[in-house]
Amino acid sequence: MSNLTRWEPMREMMTLREAMDRLFDDAFTRPISIGAVSGMPAIDLYQTNDEVVLKAALPGLKADDVQITVTDNTLTLRGEFKEEKEEKEKTYHLREQRYGSFERTIALPTDVETDKAEADFKDGVLTISLPKSEAVKPKTISIKSSK
Repeated sequence: MSNLTRWEPMREMMTLREAMDRLFDDAFTRPISIGAVSGMPAIDLYQTNDEVVLKAALPGLKADDVQITVTDNTLTLRGEFKEEKEEKEKTYHLREQRYGSFERTIALPTDVETDKAEADFKDGVLTISLPKSEAVKPKTISIKSSK
């Protein structure tokens, strides 16, 4: 015996509000790995009282593969993720590794002394330490007491 269900086309139509909710849900709940697919390295940028520090995740690269330039208050990272030679016998089912050149420009939050900057590359993480210029470092003012 078969069941018949009454079709109500108006019930199946999505309201404008539902459509907007779905649009915003899809736009703001994307997986975090989407950035990695685009080819841009993930970075952290923070500052202390004395310096600005940038950490960039660059797995598979060597220190010689990365170029760092600082101009005014802008730091630029350039490099290239090289693709290993593809073999014809392989059948890929999923391929998310990023390949190709990248360039990422980051605005620094304050003035830095580029001549004293240091960069360290360890375990695929590049750490750049940029000392703040003396003019922007916090100063302590001592208070004199008069009797």
